[in-house]
Amino acid sequence: MAFLVSRHISFSFAGFSALHRRLPFPSTARRKILRCIRIFSMEESNKAARRYTNRLASEHSPYLLQHAHNPVDWYPWGDEAFEKARRRAVPIFLSIGYSTCHWCHVMEVESFENEEIARMLNEWFVSIKVDREERPDVDKVYMTYVQALYGGGGWPLSVFLSPDLKPLMGGTYFPPDDNYGRPGFKTLLRKVKEAWESKREVLEQGGTLAIEQLSNALSAAASSKRLTDQISQDVVKLCSEQIAVKYDPKFGGFGSAPKFPRPVEICLMLYESMKLREQGRVSEGNKNMEMVLYTLQCMARGGIHDHLGGGFHRYSVDECWHVPHFEKMLYDQGQLANVFLDTFTVTKDSFYSSIARDILDYLRRDMIGEDGEIFSAEDADSTETDGSAKKKEGAFYVWTSKEVEEILGDHADLFKTHYYIKSSGNCDLSRMSDPHNEFKGKNVLFERKDVFFRASKLGISAAEYAQILGNCRKKLFDARSRRPRPHLDDKVIVSWNGLAISSFARASKILEAEPKETKFHFPIFGCDPNDYLEAAKKAARFIRSKLYDYHTKRLQHSFRNVPSSAPGFLDDYAFLISALLDLYECSGRINWLVWAIELQATQDDLFLDAEGGGYFNTSGDPSVLLRVKEDYDGAEPSGNSISAINLIRLSSMLVGGMSEYYKQNAEHLLAVFEDRLKEQSIAVPLMACAADMLYAPSRQQVVLVGDKSSSELKKMVSVVYASYNPFRTVIQIDPQNEEDMEFWESNNQNIFHMAKVSPNDKAAVAYVCQNFVCNAPVDEPDALSSLLKRKVS
Repeated sequence: MAFLVSRHISFSFAGFSALHRRLPFPSTARRKILRCIRIFSMEESNKAARRYTNRLASEHSPYLLQHAHNPVDWYPWGDEAFEKARRRAVPIFLSIGYSTCHWCHVMEVESFENEEIARMLNEWFVSIKVDREERPDVDKVYMTYVQALYGGGGWPLSVFLSPDLKPLMGGTYFPPDDNYGRPGFKTLLRKVKEAWESKREVLEQGGTLAIEQLSNALSAAASSKRLTDQISQDVVKLCSEQIAVKYDPKFGGFGSAPKFPRPVEICLMLYESMKLREQGRVSEGNKNMEMVLYTLQCMARGGIHDHLGGGFHRYSVDECWHVPHFEKMLYDQGQLANVFLDTFTVTKDSFYSSIARDILDYLRRDMIGEDGEIFSAEDADSTETDGSAKKKEGAFYVWTSKEVEEILGDHADLFKTHYYIKSSGNCDLSRMSDPHNEFKGKNVLFERKDVFFRASKLGISAAEYAQILGNCRKKLFDARSRRPRPHLDDKVIVSWNGLAISSFARASKILEAEPKETKFHFPIFGCDPNDYLEAAKKAARFIRSKLYDYHTKRLQHSFRNVPSSAPGFLDDYAFLISALLDLYECSGRINWLVWAIELQATQDDLFLDAEGGGYFNTSGDPSVLLRVKEDYDGAEPSGNSISAINLIRLSSMLVGGMSEYYKQNAEHLLAVFEDRLKEQSIAVPLMACAADMLYAPSRQQVVLVGDKSSSELKKMVSVVYASYNPFRTVIQIDPQNEEDMEFWESNNQNIFHMAKVSPNDKAAVAYVCQNFVCNAPVDEPDALSSLLKRKVS
């Protein structure tokens, strides 16, 4: 749907309701060569078309570079463009998108490569192009404007601004020409020009009023310093009930088509299930758990899961998780891996741990650079053959029945049956799957029945059947790797890296609980879980070396070739702090905790509203007209939700003034969003968990004392992570490590004392505590396991 909104100009466009995108890639060793080949090929094929070069050619963002040779005289967001608009007294046309956005590509080809439209833009406007992933603060302002007026938005975002950056009117995708009685982009440009020349003062007044109203609506402040007790006690239950109403018992998931994975919903349902079971309400807890398990099973069997390469696509266009929008985003992978890991800790079922490995192995193979940095996204579109100019959605991922037969030979029938492959194509399970017959004769791999069912039908063991499927997937993967690959957005975003670092770190310990006899099949490598910890460390070190200023203790938002000019935003700090806390708890290395505390101090300096409570999303750029306290836990959790949990975790590690400071900031933050938690908790499931965590009297500290490299202490760590407990904090301390002892002596005398008095003849000792009131220490893994199952006395 495309919208144009203004008090004085009003269009409504039907059509185009989805944003399309996609991508994949081979091993680290081959990736660089393939990228060079692909870039060379693109440059050769585009030489004739590159008659124009604009200012975007000097940028590093993949999205901006895609537009560097449009005939439109694009500017990046900045003073040069603003000054030109003021000097010429013309409006600004602002176009916001990202490099893996399908409809951004469409609008570029249709409009921004059109010389007539470019002439209109160049003569009547100053045109600015923004990568929303590089400048989420700019995107937030104008997306909020469009959504506030018409309740919907999307990318590309197309907004007309006054020279002082106030919004005049806006929308999303517009076709170039009038069609079906609806005006196209050319007509729109003429209408805006005429309105600016005849009604400029009225338009500018409307823009000023819109920003004032949005600022008032979004400048939340708490009326008290803490949530009321009733809300903190009821909010998780209320949220789970609202989520459960949306549950799809036939296909799993919460909501209807198009179906998006929203990991924060599953996080809350797991959390509430644990609480209900602890309260003895086992049947209610099991009901929540059944929704989680069936949803994850349906997603893993569906086409939204890349069965050959691993990882998950952005969303499913139908209700049965079959035909996806093929783009892959890093923020999905990091969160989904953690959800599958948590589910494994509850169920002990290696199906869930295997899917977590599948996601993380995909990232290690295709999305990690030579220095450990983790890339942002893979596109949905690619060409079907080398040399072809036209890209198609899903071309890299779909198969004809004949292709499968030729590649797999004797096992083709087994594979085709398992993955519902048909000569006519298989995108027929829903009227939403392929309404325009784009995938006629093509197949998206989809498991309608599981391995055990199919194996029993053939009279062979599940192990043998799974091995055959793994071998077949490897053959098809190798064949797929020879196809033209979709575009890789190799931008490194701090916040998204934080989500992935967290999942890598946690996997390194949680997967130690997998049964030793577990067999892995392609695309799962079956690596030592410690390899995941190394991936987490490398990614964190990359951020520290490339995107962190040791003197100011500040982050930059992203990196591609060089750090971006955009400073770190709230999400960058919050998500990275969360990841560093996970890295510390899993590795025991005190440097990660020290850095997390430093970053929390910087976050408080830059974003904290000390008077009103909560955190703004930006530190205050004069060109960004709104400072928002974001609370919505959507495709990504909000920076405020993650910050609340970070503050609770830090408070439980330290004592004294700093502990109380963190706790008070968490209380004040949650009080800011009291109305949201009370009236629309489904919008903030992670914040609901934070509210419950803060006021629940059962925060548990597990203090492990000993040599962190010893097998005895490592076994103790594995025991701790073998069970699901979001109320738990893990602290490791080595009495022989000077850095450890100095830190804890300064920050928590309780822990320092435990290390000092621990018996020297024990390689590892564990204390299980509540508010550092501890049980007697134990030195055996089994004893620790038993202790973790009991309430602290």
